[in-house]
Amino acid sequence: MGDTLITVIAIVLAAVLMFIFPLMTMSDRTDDVSQLSVETATTEFVDDVRTTGRLSIDKYNSFVQTLAATGNSYDVEMTLQVLDENPGKKTTQVESTKIGENVYYTMYTSQILDTIDATDDAGRNVVLALKEGDIFSASVQNTNSTLSQQLKNFFYKVTGNDTYTIAAEHAGIVTANGAGN
Repeated sequence: MGDTLITVIAIVLAAVLMFIFPLMTMSDRTDDVSQLSVETATTEFVDDVRTTGRLSIDKYNSFVQTLAATGNSYDVEMTLQVLDENPGKKTTQVESTKIGENVYYTMYTSQILDTIDATDDAGRNVVLALKEGDIFSASVQNTNSTLSQQLKNFFYKVTGNDTYTIAAEHAGIVTANGAGN
């Protein structure tokens, strides 16, 4: 009876070592590749918007398709802080000849998508023109549970249902006026 129990334990241990750990390692590598792809796509998207000063629905859809190519679903959050130059004398600064106080107002994802998803009178998609000094940011995180996450939940109870494993964030100041293009 003792030899049979040891044999069963040895077979279970061998199965875990031969199948489960390699599966966990490969699924972790898949998440690493997805993470790198998402970081790269997010950086390229934000930098493209920053350097051109223009955001269109085509750029956004291309970005979302690039993210979807990883096989995961993502929540994309965009924030645009629009520079609102408020002219007026500043008396609190050392240089009294400086005119204006820079104030930002913020547009969030739903407002941005409503703007760029509209069409003009000619039926063309509206392009959101940004100006130099605006701040654009995008953050992405996966909404689905990856295989690696499921295996970790099963074996370690490390991650919860509301956590994400793949995320990226990038932001920057717009360097070009998009209205003139």
